[in-house]
Amino acid sequence: MMIDYSSVQFRGAFLLVLLLLFVGCDRLLTPDQTNQITDLRAGTYTLDTNHAALLFKLDHLGFSTFLGRFDSFDATLDFNPEDIENASLEVVVDTASINVNLPEFEEELRGDDWLDTENYPQAVFRTTSFVEATGESTFIYAGELTLHGVTAPVILEVEFHGGGRNFLTRSYTVGFSGSANFLRSDFGVDRFARFGVGDEIELEVHVEFMETS
Repeated sequence: MMIDYSSVQFRGAFLLVLLLLFVGCDRLLTPDQTNQITDLRAGTYTLDTNHAALLFKLDHLGFSTFLGRFDSFDATLDFNPEDIENASLEVVVDTASINVNLPEFEEELRGDDWLDTENYPQAVFRTTSFVEATGESTFIYAGELTLHGVTAPVILEVEFHGGGRNFLTRSYTVGFSGSANFLRSDFGVDRFARFGVGDEIELEVHVEFMETS
């Protein structure tokens, strides 16, 4: 039996080219990412609104957890990994963008008895001080939330997920999630709180920031 060496060599060369192409594509598609917060770039970051979610949860009469979100919000982050204690975050929420997947109830929530979005179209959260690091990538900041015309302190717990060049946007990007709890009655939004509609609000935020400077 005679072996067609030229055919074997061709197939081998072809497979080698395919392997190199796959390796090249993998390098192209995989972000130059780090999970070490100390390796991030210092600078000012703006929110990638296409990759951002702001959710809220509250107890509903002891039967279930009621979920909603705000569809429109913006945020800026000033950050230096060598000076994490002085990082600052500001989040501005369009309160009329509340979304609970119930259009008629959303209109009610925008009204005077709830958020009164005509008179208070924005909610704003700003960090005020660093509290502590609870792990290599988890931190706690003190801040102030202005909602429904009232400003009160709120604690924000933050988790860093990664940073690096995003091959889709070609922007240097950092990703975080955060959570906070507060009483809506502290901000004058107390309708039905005495009747079992949860007073305590749990916020979740999942965001990506893009470097601007």
